[in-house]
Amino acid sequence: MQEKFSALTDPEWEVIKEIIDNQRKIKHEKRVIINALLWLLTTGSQWRNMESKYPPWQTIYYHFRQWKKRGIIEELLAFLAGRERKKAGRQALPSVLAIDSQSVKIIQFTSQDKGIDGNKKVNGRKRHLPVDCLGIPWAVHITAANISDTTAGYELAAKLKGKSARLHTLKADNGYTETFVEEVKKQYGWSVEIVQKPESVKGFVPAGGRWVVERSYGWLNFKRRLSRDFEKSTESSEAMLQLAFIDTLLKRKTE
Repeated sequence: MQEKFSALTDPEWEVIKEIIDNQRKIKHEKRVIINALLWLLTTGSQWRNMESKYPPWQTIYYHFRQWKKRGIIEELLAFLAGRERKKAGRQALPSVLAIDSQSVKIIQFTSQDKGIDGNKKVNGRKRHLPVDCLGIPWAVHITAANISDTTAGYELAAKLKGKSARLHTLKADNGYTETFVEEVKKQYGWSVEIVQKPESVKGFVPAGGRWVVERSYGWLNFKRRLSRDFEKSTESSEAMLQLAFIDTLLKRKTE
């Protein structure tokens, strides 16, 4: 796992070039823009403290906003997800996903979409991920931390709709209610399998295929920008998580 920032290599850039670079003439190369975003994400720096070797932070932020609004970042993650599954000898689209949430603190001046997770005593936001057996997310959803997993689960399911024609099962913990199980089956035809470790067992237990979500959240620990939620909007938070997984997938051996 990558522990410090490293710029995109030529093979890594070739993998994503066609999606990112539309061949329009601009002052700064798209590869440089991507490297600046990944540097920001890995180091945890502020936009205004962008290293001088990169374009002005306003330029980087402009492209980040445009790629976010146009769905380019989401498209890139989906492309790399399918590619990674094929490399692993699997079909490009998953049939089973494990879902779970993670509560994270926010910075002091964040005013949008925040709340207190009463169970984990966290004032901030919740990250919701549905990941396949390789730990790759097929959607990203951010809510205030006081939103229940069931409520957020409905919204997450809506984002998953159309992502995989093979999808038939979601694995979740008991934070997702029977109502969620029934509604997902009714609306999308997916089964929801509630998998929970025995209450008598302490510590980490690899419960029924759902542990892969915890591993995916663990990967985010290498991105200092994600140690808290530093973004003003949940849309930006989602885009930052997508970039983190994009970087993780790219840093695996390219062919």
